[in-house]
Amino acid sequence: MAFVALSAACKDGASGSGNPDSAVAATVNGQNIMLSEVDRVISQQTNNQQGKMMPLELATARLQVLDGLIQQEVLFQRADKDKLLPTDEEITQAINTQKQQANLTEEEYQKMLKESGQTEQQIKETARKQLAIQKLVEKTVSGVTVKDSEVEAFFNSNKERFVSPRGVAISAIFTDPRDSAGRYQDDAKSELDAKAKIDGIYQQLRTGADFADVARRRSEDDTLVRGGDMGFWDEARLKQAGIPQELVAALFGPMQPGQSTPPTLLGDGRYVILKLTDRRLQAEPRTLESPGVRDDIKKALVDERKRILGEALRVVAVNEAKVENFLAQSMIKDPSTLGGLQPATPAGAATATATATPAAAASPAASATPAAASSPSPSTK
Repeated sequence: MAFVALSAACKDGASGSGNPDSAVAATVNGQNIMLSEVDRVISQQTNNQQGKMMPLELATARLQVLDGLIQQEVLFQRADKDKLLPTDEEITQAINTQKQQANLTEEEYQKMLKESGQTEQQIKETARKQLAIQKLVEKTVSGVTVKDSEVEAFFNSNKERFVSPRGVAISAIFTDPRDSAGRYQDDAKSELDAKAKIDGIYQQLRTGADFADVARRRSEDDTLVRGGDMGFWDEARLKQAGIPQELVAALFGPMQPGQSTPPTLLGDGRYVILKLTDRRLQAEPRTLESPGVRDDIKKALVDERKRILGEALRVVAVNEAKVENFLAQSMIKDPSTLGGLQPATPAGAATATATATPAAAASPAASATPAAASSPSPSTK
């Protein structure tokens, strides 16, 4: 779905018409970014509801989306200059991976293309830009390192973050009355089956069967691959998971490590047997030598430096590029009408080159910087 853009809104194409498909919203080193491209991204982000937007909302959205497209084009051109463009094989692999992640069959994928007005070539062009920018960012941040002294300084300044809470380490065996459609080999398919199965498992455990071995063979939960190991849980997390209060009290009270609970019906209809494997009744400070602490701090510091470097890369690339934002210029020229930007009735999907990938219609600026935590926040579990 596109919007009609008056000729005053953007720089028109060679025809001089007001056709949004030929209106240029901005240029980056002479490369055009079309207004139709901007509007199609807005259409994706609003689930085709941009026709209901007020003029001020539309103007704001256009400026924000165009800024993202400008940054994307700037970084893509820099990646091209550094000879970091992906191969055709890499592009195909990336698209196929996103199809798999979105659980799209080929028929569903083609339907998605048709409904969004996109073509296979547009999808490939988007993937090409995103992969090129990803390679550029990875090259820029590849040399990031953190010294041991920096890890120690962070720990000493943030000791309150590194406290192991009161809690219990547990393992579990589940039975589920719902049909798993072959997901689990020993699968209960009714409430009666699930109850009979959990009672049978409990008898096995009481006669000395190994809990982890039984969990691997009979549990109806993904934790079966770890022998039922569910890690460390505090009281609040146990309650949020729907574990009955009397069971929580037993885990923190009379039960001893190595003991198991009787079968218990959970609120979601499943049955569970829990094994207490460890317990900590008081919160305990962790040290730099505690498992995972040093690695968590180092990763957080590296991620934060990568995020900052990615932002610096974006700033430098934009500063070095010749960018002309005709859309913004038109708004300043005609502030009373914001360049005459008015939404029109649906006119079909606009053709453009910067399209969303199969998994999502994300903001085009999303690939401009590496994914990283906003601040060093190592796990405190």
